[in-house]
Amino acid sequence: MDNIENTGIALLKKGQKGLFHALFSRLGLILILLILQIGVLFGMFAKFEQFLPHFFGGTVLFSLIMVLFLLNSRHDPTAKITWLVIIMLLPVFGALLFLYTQSDVGHRALKKRMNQLISQTKETIPQSEDVMKKLSEENGAVSSLARYIHRSGCYPVYDQTKITYFPMGENKFEEMLRQLEQAKHFIFMEYFIIDEGLMWGRILEILAKKASEGVDVRVMYDGTCEFSTLSRDYPKRLKKLGIKCKVFAPVTPFVSTHYNYRDHRKILVIDGHTAFTGGVNLADEYINHIVKYGHWKDVAIMLKGEAVKSFTLMFLQMWNVDEKEMDYSQFLKYPVSPVQTKGYVIPYGDCPLDDDKVGERVYMDILNRAQSYVHIMSPYLILDSEMETAIKFAAERGVDVKIMLPGIPDKSAPYALARTHYASLLQSGVEIYEYTPGFVHAKVFVCDDKEAVVGTINLDYRSLYHHFECAAYMYDVDCIYEIEEDFRATLKKCSRVTQETMKNDKVSRKIMGIAMKAVAPLM
Repeated sequence: MDNIENTGIALLKKGQKGLFHALFSRLGLILILLILQIGVLFGMFAKFEQFLPHFFGGTVLFSLIMVLFLLNSRHDPTAKITWLVIIMLLPVFGALLFLYTQSDVGHRALKKRMNQLISQTKETIPQSEDVMKKLSEENGAVSSLARYIHRSGCYPVYDQTKITYFPMGENKFEEMLRQLEQAKHFIFMEYFIIDEGLMWGRILEILAKKASEGVDVRVMYDGTCEFSTLSRDYPKRLKKLGIKCKVFAPVTPFVSTHYNYRDHRKILVIDGHTAFTGGVNLADEYINHIVKYGHWKDVAIMLKGEAVKSFTLMFLQMWNVDEKEMDYSQFLKYPVSPVQTKGYVIPYGDCPLDDDKVGERVYMDILNRAQSYVHIMSPYLILDSEMETAIKFAAERGVDVKIMLPGIPDKSAPYALARTHYASLLQSGVEIYEYTPGFVHAKVFVCDDKEAVVGTINLDYRSLYHHFECAAYMYDVDCIYEIEEDFRATLKKCSRVTQETMKNDKVSRKIMGIAMKAVAPLM
């Protein structure tokens, strides 16, 4: 990277971020209040546990009622198993905990508001009938997938959108700086993680300059940053630079299931004509400026053209969750020059507060239609029964299914849990590889030289069930060949997992994986 000596703007001094600082700040007080509430809540459950079995005629009867209720609920089968284990071990306590989590305390308002926003904006970006007709004539199965994605929100299928693929975070960062410098009207940024350092410092320097020029600059990040990377007053610090900032689900002194739903998306939109998405957050490990878990392999894409409107709308939907007045049209009206290029793209989001598991179903549709190969990059592999069956079925049909995972994991428990899936997948003919130099954070599906998905959606429960996510589905666009070439090039740096190599696994890791299986839906 050029001019690496210029680290840009830093708003926090050393020692003003991280968990230690959080514990001795206003956030620390909130955490103490949260712990006290949890203690009171669990104390109440313990008291009821002594009383309710007698009221209902015995623990066994109470457990039986809860088991029957769970078996007839609409929960994912693996989640049912987790709750069954908890309830069988702690009958009344587990049942009360289940009822509390299912009461939607804390996120009913969010659920209602998100569904309202999605409903209100359903027709904001009309689907071009000509584009849909052309896609249907080229590939009926893909047009069916497009119709499914569109039913869950305002996610039209577009042509005339150029997509650039970045095989590393460093490549995305360099292009981001160039594109940000050209902004004239607005810059929207929504990221799961922001951490001060070279990457964010250089970006922030440009954002501050653009804000001073009158550009509408908005930044949104997830509330978990308050625990590890940013101070609780960081939005106020950005405001002094002329930058509007919001925190999604900040930590508050109230025990709630709301914290389970995180904003895991990575979106950058510039003037409605340029957008970025992918796995790359705004922190130095994502561009290998610092080393955390060996070499960091991540990817991203840049879109230029009509499809950028969908990412603009996605950002504004999240931004307007706590706003009374909304105006989408002013940001969707900016002219976008048509780009003469082949192929189609569908930017889409996945909301955990509805019944459509779009992220998982798009992946499963690709697997079910694949004829030659499906190549996958993911940092985590914590599968429900449906996804595991789809992956295995594709391999058993003769499709070349390869999954690339980290060689140096960032978390030991999810890694141990991922390896519990290996034996079954290998038996069905799935090839599993681990990236020897370090950590794979990319979220990629590429299939048959024709289809690909790049976005933020991991192959784990948190991404598929609990997070707000986004991605771009691509059909027959030029960069699909680059994505596949990158996968094959990266594969040369990986070690293949076999039944024989698995015998060398640490016993402690095997035990951890077996134990964590019971709480897999929480991972």
